[in-house]
Amino acid sequence: MKKKDILELKKRLKKDHCTFTKICGCYVNGEKNIILNFRETFLNLDEDEYFKYLEIAKKVLSGTIGNNILELNFPLNENLENEKQISLFKLKKSQLKDDALLEDFYKSIIDSYDYTGNFLILVFHDAYDVITKTTDNAKIDESEEIYEYILCAICPVSLSEPGLRYFEEEKKIKARIRDWVVNVPTLGFVFPAFINRASDVNSVMYYTKNAKEPHPELMENALGCFSKQTATIQKQTFQAIIKDSISADEEKAEKTFMEIQENLNTMIDEYNSTYADTDEEPITLKQKDIQNLLIESGVPEEATAKIEKSYLENFGEDLPLAENLIDSKALKANAQKKKEEQLEKQVEILQHKLKEVNKETAVDTEEEFPKKDDEDNVILDEALEDNLEETPTTNSEDNNLTTDYDVILQVKPEKVPKIKAQIIDGQKCIVIPIDENEQTTVNGLDDLI
Repeated sequence: MKKKDILELKKRLKKDHCTFTKICGCYVNGEKNIILNFRETFLNLDEDEYFKYLEIAKKVLSGTIGNNILELNFPLNENLENEKQISLFKLKKSQLKDDALLEDFYKSIIDSYDYTGNFLILVFHDAYDVITKTTDNAKIDESEEIYEYILCAICPVSLSEPGLRYFEEEKKIKARIRDWVVNVPTLGFVFPAFINRASDVNSVMYYTKNAKEPHPELMENALGCFSKQTATIQKQTFQAIIKDSISADEEKAEKTFMEIQENLNTMIDEYNSTYADTDEEPITLKQKDIQNLLIESGVPEEATAKIEKSYLENFGEDLPLAENLIDSKALKANAQKKKEEQLEKQVEILQHKLKEVNKETAVDTEEEFPKKDDEDNVILDEALEDNLEETPTTNSEDNNLTTDYDVILQVKPEKVPKIKAQIIDGQKCIVIPIDENEQTTVNGLDDLI
């Protein structure tokens, strides 16, 4: 079953292309009693009803193949006829004109369907003249075959929400009457299946809106087919098998599961790149593939044997496609987590390098410009003050006095306590505060400061 086959049928469900001949319905209440039966010629429906029923039929041909649309197969046994398959075939050939066949069909669904509440069973009959196509998809105006089929939709019927409405005649706002409303189908099927643009009476195209609740009881009891898991259920089952078999440590089990997911994703990518230009079917995860996958992911031998056994018990002969077991959301979240962890590590490395550079810079600075502690600064200040006090006061005429000092300070006695010694930019300096009204002279030059 391929997507293009589904789309070919679905595209025909328009007013100008639809060829439905009959529509039949059976309305069932919560006690599983039939309270209404009807049969209509489809083209005679009122326009509003015509399009509403057409939308319901389209829903049965919507969704993802393998998850919402499943190809179910009848058991093949040459010595035993499949009663359900024969009943469906007769119903199709009757073009929904046989009341007894319809009644048996409705009863089969009602007895099998595990559902509490009201629901509507709808059955459509169609005969599609399949036009021949050339290899380049050009249509030739001649028929390959007449694809005759029935389409069934099972729709929940529920009470509308309570609310208020405007009553025009009374000019009042009052509580509106709650109606029983037919909802979109949650389950359905097409028989026979449309595969490779041809009828396949040994298969059914089965639809489920909720991939987590496909109702296998309908597949087996009402249709007489082997039940099949959706991709969603296969993914959940596979995840449970892995985590339950690896470790009681939830964190460790999750880590191993993600390792398996990454390796499985790589396996699929390699397969797809190898067979990209061929008609090869998607890869199915066989027992040998599981074994190699677990070994590559570092799963212990004891856990590997346990997983293999559980895998075969849960899936049996209906082995899942590898792509159905991929948890895309988990892979994406794990990739984001790894990216964040990598960034955190890079930040730590940069911070460590920065600390090392700062340490080296500090050592070099200390070697070139040794720091003085507070005690050294006090001694320096005291020595400076003593030196200034001992230095004789002279006037400007004594500027050419030759001494052994490189710097000679001459200040008024009241300025001496304000003089400080400081290290500025690695240089030892003498700092003398100068007020706005004070004048200075350096080597006989006035107001240089």
